[in-house]
Amino acid sequence: MNLVNPLGTGPLPANSQSNLGSAISKNTTVTTNPFLDGIRLPEDAKTPEPKGQELTQADFFALLSQQLSMQDPFKPVGNDQMIAQMASFSTVDGIAKLNAEIVTLNSVMTSSQALQASGLVGQKVLIPSATTHVSAEDPNVNAVVTTPQPIKDIMVRVEDQKGQLITTFAVDGSAGGNVDFGWDGKNSKGELVAAGNYVFKASGKLDGKSQALPVSSYAHVTSVSLGNATTGAILNLKGIGGVKLGDVLAVAENK
Repeated sequence: MNLVNPLGTGPLPANSQSNLGSAISKNTTVTTNPFLDGIRLPEDAKTPEPKGQELTQADFFALLSQQLSMQDPFKPVGNDQMIAQMASFSTVDGIAKLNAEIVTLNSVMTSSQALQASGLVGQKVLIPSATTHVSAEDPNVNAVVTTPQPIKDIMVRVEDQKGQLITTFAVDGSAGGNVDFGWDGKNSKGELVAAGNYVFKASGKLDGKSQALPVSSYAHVTSVSLGNATTGAILNLKGIGGVKLGDVLAVAENK
């Protein structure tokens, strides 16, 4: 088939017809409708990607200007309504900036807290847990039992992780409040126990009835983790695991 020269001077040369035909077959799909063929996009044409949907302050004022230019001159937008729209956008914009500043502040506080907590590495801290860790290097452990009133004899029971009894001993709680006590890491036969975790259980008589008493134990800080804005700095305790810096009740004197 000969293609017509658009200049009206006769058919196109053979090589031009060949080049044009290959271009049409490569980039377009030819139909029997000349009008559709003229407006059809090439098959390899890319559709532009939509821009972000976030409304900026410039977009807001552009919309506001458009609204004012299109309003009914006999029923213009009231000043109160216009001020309310501007105030609403300013409030949302201010909240977004405040959130960004809070995130930055949390990051700074977390780093500062971790720096302070790093000074606890190598020391012992008191945590609200009755579980203690006995190491082969230092079997002696310390803990605190809390009593609501003075109790002459507080019975402390030491159990392993399986709940088996290791030993029992009495603690003088006549002073009341937080009563310190220690355990030498030996069982009822006077033998050193194996390294591992053990649990303290304390009880005493209150108003003539035996009641369980809360126990807090000391643990050795081995390292500090940064954590996040929610947890803050995390103290890694030997044999116990990680605890929040805010959960520490006291710091023992480093001897």
